[in-house]
Amino acid sequence: MGGIQGWHLVIIVILALLLFGAPKLPGLARSVGQSLRIFKSEVRQMKDDDKSPEAGEETVEGNIVDPDRRENNA
Repeated sequence: MGGIQGWHLVIIVILALLLFGAPKLPGLARSVGQSLRIFKSEVRQMKDDDKSPEAGEETVEGNIVDPDRRENNA
């Protein structure tokens, strides 16, 4: 009872042939493959970005300068 069985796949293929026609199926499969390839590369790039430290997270050390003191010295 659950899952796709062999005859389900046959019905899906027959419906695809009827809807899109045999000449258009290779182009459709090619575009789906390109879309999946782009999606995978974007997901991989997002994972790499998460692992690298961002510029906003770096610690910056410095001295606090009193503005009144700076004006008196000038």
